[in-house]
Amino acid sequence: MREFDLGPLLRSTVGFDTLDKLFETVFREPARESSYPPYDIVKLDDRHYRIVMAVAGFGPEDLEVLTEDHQLVVRGRIRRREEENVRYLHRGIARRAFEHRFQLAEQMRVLGAGLENGLLTVDLERIVPERPKPHRIQIRTGRAPGPAVEAERTRG
Repeated sequence: MREFDLGPLLRSTVGFDTLDKLFETVFREPARESSYPPYDIVKLDDRHYRIVMAVAGFGPEDLEVLTEDHQLVVRGRIRRREEENVRYLHRGIARRAFEHRFQLAEQMRVLGAGLENGLLTVDLERIVPERPKPHRIQIRTGRAPGPAVEAERTRG
């Protein structure tokens, strides 16, 4: 595995604490993740995306879609019992449990999910914030106390 030194980049940034976590996630060795069930990621336009998963045999009660810690998590587990009088001569439709995790950027929002004809669709939108306007910072003269120093002065 290739190692990257992010020190120079992180020394000149403020508030990008999750950036190093993102790089670790992207550049780590690929986990032995199952490709079941198959899925597509579609870019609909500049702001909208869709994840489509083939989940034949799963009903809405067997699927769970949630977001946690900037990840979209899709889980599937068949909850209903098989019919007792059914004898399968061939069983080719896999109904095994699965979990897929998709890393989401901070500005991504899940709009909703739907299930139709054995396809689970999850719609996503990228929120584009307005460009911040320049803000002039006033320069004080003399030694400017920091927040901790100011708090000590008000208590004492």
